[in-house]
Amino acid sequence: MLIWFVALYLLVTVGIGFYAATRVKNSKDFAAGGRSMGFPIVAAMVFATWFGSEAVLGIPATFIEEGFAGIIEDPFGSFGCLMLVGLIIARPLYRMNLLTIGDYFKKRYGSNVELILSLVIIASYLGWIAAQLTALGVVFNVLSDGSISTTQGMLIGTVIVLLYTLFGGMWSVALTDFFQMLIIVVGLVYLTWLIGDMAGGADKVITQAASEGKFTFIHSFDAKDIVAFLGAAVTMMLGSIPQQDVYARVMSAKTENIAARASMAGAAFYLCFCMLPIFLTYAASMIDPAMVKRWLAEDSQMILPHLILEKTPLFAQIMFFGALLSAIMSTASGTLLAPSVTFTENVLKRFLPVMSDQQFLLAMRITILFCAAATLTFALYSDASIYEMVGNAYKVTLVAAVVPLFAGLFWKRATTQGALLAIVAGLSSWLYLEYSLTDEAFWPPQLAGLLFSLAGMLIGSLLPQWHRNPAADLIAQPE
Repeated sequence: MLIWFVALYLLVTVGIGFYAATRVKNSKDFAAGGRSMGFPIVAAMVFATWFGSEAVLGIPATFIEEGFAGIIEDPFGSFGCLMLVGLIIARPLYRMNLLTIGDYFKKRYGSNVELILSLVIIASYLGWIAAQLTALGVVFNVLSDGSISTTQGMLIGTVIVLLYTLFGGMWSVALTDFFQMLIIVVGLVYLTWLIGDMAGGADKVITQAASEGKFTFIHSFDAKDIVAFLGAAVTMMLGSIPQQDVYARVMSAKTENIAARASMAGAAFYLCFCMLPIFLTYAASMIDPAMVKRWLAEDSQMILPHLILEKTPLFAQIMFFGALLSAIMSTASGTLLAPSVTFTENVLKRFLPVMSDQQFLLAMRITILFCAAATLTFALYSDASIYEMVGNAYKVTLVAAVVPLFAGLFWKRATTQGALLAIVAGLSSWLYLEYSLTDEAFWPPQLAGLLFSLAGMLIGSLLPQWHRNPAADLIAQPE
């Protein structure tokens, strides 16, 4: 019975996506929704795109083992990212009226920086999309009681997400995200009430978690722990900012004020609703300690799905898996679209500079197909957890793209030479340290890479210039 309700939900989602496709008239409609969306839709897109499989499965599984100290990157770093976008990034980028974040790098630093950073941004999506496809496979495997293997489930899930993303682009993402956000909110609120009651009340669950030190962000205040905390925090907080999915939501808004306010509202919704799966998973340890112990030894990401299947009525199961599939599919569709648009606009156009709008639209759709195939292949062969895939995805943009973005917006003396040196210094130092240091090292490789990138920008911009700076006037102006 449960599987049929899930099938009906998937059909409705695909139907909404196909309806949205009727609004796509040109490439700007496909890539950015024509800059025509109001506050509720943009806020829903921000929330639903970020609230993916890691929010329901990955973050709670990490919390139950490590507490808040283990989930600094996400959701707290992600919350910080979206707040920063709303406070200082959305308005200046919106005023430039560009299609992609790569277009900004081109105008500010030139085509070489555009190409390098566009490729870096595209590569960063590999882990995030793979995490969603892996989660889809797990869900279909659990729902079918093993009749559908995880691999088969990943294939089925990829095809479903492709169906509506391929035709409707940003319009499909927007309307399905709004629908999926409603399912997530209603489903999780209902389950929190139900499971909390089964555990003896929300206050009992929270008190128990506090007594075990689960709400501690940092276990000691020695230098090594503080540096590790900062490394975890900046990975998502800063590394997620120079991303096409963030930029696309900013550019889809009707006005710059909507873009800014929707980003901050999405941040608040995201942090609040990330707490609900954490609560549910921790409550499981009080409702069925034996089940939790068993899955902690095998795969802690499966604690919550099995609690729902074994301890709740059919309606609760429908609400949970509806919310879970909504979370996964909303993130998968948005993250498939973002790198595909970036590749077509900032890489492919260098080799095919003369394309009609319809040819450009077709190229984006073909790129989505290749992107889906590449990330599915990566997901099939990766043994990382969902949380690890998402966390690792943003290290490359943290060390390569963050400093050029912020310096370009807020420091008039930032130059192309500085940007190139920042990219080289950040990437090379991070890669070297990532593969040479042990887990016990003092410096997190991504934090060291960020500092080297900052040094590269300062040195490269202040030294005599061998490369003309194309657009030093593209600086964020006060309102």
